[in-house]
Amino acid sequence: MDQKQYLLGMTLAEITESVAELGLPKFTGKQIAGWVYVKRVKRIDEMTNISLKNREILSEKFDIGRSEPLDIQTSADGARKMLFRTYGGKFIETVIIPEEERLTVCVSSQVGCRMNCDFCMTGKQGFHGNLTVTEILNQVYSSPGSEAITNLVFMGMGEPLDNYENVKKASELLTAEYGLAWSPRRITLSTIGLKLNLKRFLDESKCHLAVSLHNPVAKERLAMIPAEKSTPAASVIEMLREYDWSRQRRLSFEYIMFDRVNDSPLYARELSKLLAGLDCRINLIRFHVIPASNLKPSTGENMVKFRDFLTAKGFICTIRASRGEDISAAWGMLSTAKSGIV
Repeated sequence: MDQKQYLLGMTLAEITESVAELGLPKFTGKQIAGWVYVKRVKRIDEMTNISLKNREILSEKFDIGRSEPLDIQTSADGARKMLFRTYGGKFIETVIIPEEERLTVCVSSQVGCRMNCDFCMTGKQGFHGNLTVTEILNQVYSSPGSEAITNLVFMGMGEPLDNYENVKKASELLTAEYGLAWSPRRITLSTIGLKLNLKRFLDESKCHLAVSLHNPVAKERLAMIPAEKSTPAASVIEMLREYDWSRQRRLSFEYIMFDRVNDSPLYARELSKLLAGLDCRINLIRFHVIPASNLKPSTGENMVKFRDFLTAKGFICTIRASRGEDISAAWGMLSTAKSGIV
């Protein structure tokens, strides 16, 4: 028997075409999409406005594609980290971050990551595969309290632009009228800047963009982020200058601060030169110590001085609050390798 297809991750057009092939009325496609994406059913037999006979026909070929988290950890600050099993038998981590008026889900796009950034646990895990659209969306739909989620960030495990097609389709389904009908501004994609797919993202999407910069000096950034060799940050920033950031979407730069590495006034000056005239904001992030790394977090005093310098230069610059560090859910700490599984 052929493996069943998952409805979660299919577009309305794909669902409609599939049900037509089964001899079901075309309008059934819209009914199914509503049950999957809006009413969030977990089983086909919950689709009560579809006849029992047609539900049986659907069940022979399709499954919803939902999979509950295997484990949930809760931080002292309220952040929750979930462990999901992929359909290929691998594992990923997803984080829910509650704020005053927001509930943000931090979604993974790959099992591990091939970028191998020096400061990131996910990169040190190695690359073990791209997530499917179903597996990406399942992190949203199967997270506890998912109905309250207001925002999504592709800042979990993996480099989103290294799995661009599936990330793009997942975003389109979240923003589709027959889906959750989210505004693209509720979604942020974080990337170290893979230029080819970044250009596609900029041309094809209206979602927000966050670029992981971390060092304004090319040679030093290369030592931390190997992808600097193939897609230098300077060339990525020049490309970003070609786009209008005043209305369509928000551009931000993520800057992890390491003690005596990139946190002195020299780096603040170089960063301000690199981003001069660009309509953007800068998020300063305290480094979270990980095993097998000699890097240490910058002091609070140095982070404040760094922020104040950039603010004086006219940038919107904030020090991002750390969330979920006690359960290894903070920036750069996600990895299933640390528990002996991938």
